[in-house]
Amino acid sequence: MPSRRAFMAGMLLLPAGCAAPGGYGQITDGKNVVPALGDRNPDLNRQEVAFSRPYKPGTIVVSIPERRLYLVQSNGRALRYAVGVGRAEALNFRGAAIIGQKAEWPAWTPTANMIRAIPRYASFAGGMPGSINNPLGARALYLYRNGRDTFFRLHGTTEPETIGTAVSSGCIRLVNHDIIDLYNRVPTGTQVVVLQS
Repeated sequence: MPSRRAFMAGMLLLPAGCAAPGGYGQITDGKNVVPALGDRNPDLNRQEVAFSRPYKPGTIVVSIPERRLYLVQSNGRALRYAVGVGRAEALNFRGAAIIGQKAEWPAWTPTANMIRAIPRYASFAGGMPGSINNPLGARALYLYRNGRDTFFRLHGTTEPETIGTAVSSGCIRLVNHDIIDLYNRVPTGTQVVVLQS
């Protein structure tokens, strides 16, 4: 019998078929409602694709130049998600990490560097509770290296129009529909590889 988590992961795939062509449907997630994403470029929606790179199934591979994230499957396949990446190459995480922590509707505290770059973030220096208005969105997957938090995240967004572009402060952002889907598919300890070329 399938687990509740597997059932819910499967249910998340259903709204995409109920939305306008090219979009995702509305999701009610606990106390929060993730709005529908109407007609959008279908290439930005998650989809299964051929994948020939030499990574084992279950690995997350992020291609910064492509602005795509791949969850490697078996038999030369992967689930592909569109992502937003750092607005400058130097901002982007690179190399290997693991998912050291996962959070639903995570709190957000901007770093000192983020506040310097975007002064309006100073009002959130004490932190912002998780909500539909929180910049980390519906879920966060925290990247760790050598047992330590790198302060880079795979997370949702309040700005779905930025997916497929280079605008973030360095973290990898997905639309909330996709980060919920990815969160449900990967455990803590999942290997993550971020490629710059």
